[in-house]
Parts: sequence; structure tokens; C-alpha cells
Amino acid sequence: MNALREPTFAWEPLTPRGVAAFARASFERLFLVQAIFALLASAAIVWFLSDGIFPVIGQAIEQLPDTGSIHGGKLDWRDDSPVMLGEGKIIALSVDVEHGGTLRSPADLQFEFGRDDIRIYSLFGQAYVDYPGGFIIAANRTDARPAWDAWSPNLLGLVAVGTFFGLMLGWAVLATVYSLPVWLLCFFANRDLNFFASWRLAGAALMPGALIISGALVFYDLGWFDLVQLCFAAGMHLIIGWIYLFVSPLFLNRALPAEKKNPFAGV
Repeated sequence: MNALREPTFAWEPLTPRGVAAFARASFERLFLVQAIFALLASAAIVWFLSDGIFPVIGQAIEQLPDTGSIHGGKLDWRDDSPVMLGEGKIIALSVDVEHGGTLRSPADLQFEFGRDDIRIYSLFGQAYVDYPGGFIIAANRTDARPAWDAWSPNLLGLVAVGTFFGLMLGWAVLATVYSLPVWLLCFFANRDLNFFASWRLAGAALMPGALIISGALVFYDLGWFDLVQLCFAAGMHLIIGWIYLFVSPLFLNRALPAEKKNPFAGV
């Protein structure tokens, strides 16, 4: 690329040129842009939980009997079985103490509570999770309803904060890992880039993928994506990051050749 065309506007990490501009930007600029993308991702996850998951859990709690619990690694269920407690497009919650297989939901994930374990049914098959043996967990409406009402807002807040700081830390670690291949690419491609500039470029290259997976999660909740498309977007967000890593350095200046000094100068 021509040196005169090297990007200088380090605010939009959505194109290879925009990502390349962060190699010359300050750490504070990169941190601010990453924080904006982390906030968008946190908002997408909170939206997904509050709109697609939590209402089904609330619906299931309303269908619980007045008595019941999980203790000693077993479900004490004294109501009808099998029964569908809550169902949505994404998840369904049911009870079948014998795991008879007669109650299936079209939801992408079905959690079926049996006497000794939870069976999880999805497009990818089945999984089994044993109940914890050392705890007593309320499986009745009287105890579960007030506990859920009190803790669900706090859970959303914890998820938002954990997602934000988890992404910021994860991006810093990934940028450190990716900075070495970026620096090597620039070295062999004769691009003017030191190791710390490579770290900033690598950090910016992760933003397009983050935006893709955040949008895909919202589309999945709205019903515009199915589970297969969501999984495809999850894979693409990694591949897109790698593409940006190797394409963006090509928009940087070539390293200037070392100046040759005249050995006879000054004689």
C-alpha cells in the first residue's frame, strides 16, 4: 500500500484500514473503543437473558407445586409427571422423574428434571448433570418465587459487569498472543511496526468479530437466526478476527531502508 494512504483515523475498527490506524494510536484510544464494544456485548447478553431466558424461568416457577425440593442428590417431586413447566423458543423446562421420553419441546434447549439428574436435550444430542449432593434447593413455588424475584436483577447486573471486564481482560490476553505473528508478518512484509504497535493492532482486530457475535445473539433472540446460524456466527467471529490480523498490516507504511553513509564524507 502507498505510504500516503496509511490510515490515521483511529476510531472505527470495522474495516482493515480502520484497524490498521490503531497501530499508531495511543493505548487510551484503543482502551476507549474496546470499552464501547464491551458495553455493546454486555448489553446484548443482558438483552438475551432478560428477553429469552428469564421469562421462561419465571413461568416455570409459577408452575411449581407448593411443596418440593432437591436434597441428597434427588428431586422430591409430589406433583404430576411428566409436566412442562415453562417453554420458549430458546429453552424449555420440564419435569419427568422417570425420564420416560414422552414430553419433548421444539425449543433449542430442553432441561428435563428427573429424580436423580437433569437431562439436557439439544440439536447436538443429550447431556446429563447430577444434582449436587450437599445442598437443599427449593423446588416449590412458595420458596422459589421470592428468591427469584430478589436475585434475578442482581444476576443480570453481575452478568453485565462480568461480561464487560471478562471481555476487556480476554482481549488484552488475545492481543498479547496475536501480537507476535502480526509483528513477524510486518517484519517479512517490510512494514514499519514495532511490537507494541502490533499489540494495539491485534487488540483492534478483535472488535469486528465481537460486534458480529453480539449482533448474532440479538438476532437469535428475536428469531431472525436459528441455533445453527448462531453457531456459524460464533465460528465466523473468530475467523474474521484472524483475517483482520493478517490484512490490516498491509495498509501500513513500508519500513524505510537504512540510510547509507558516505565513508569519505568529512575527509
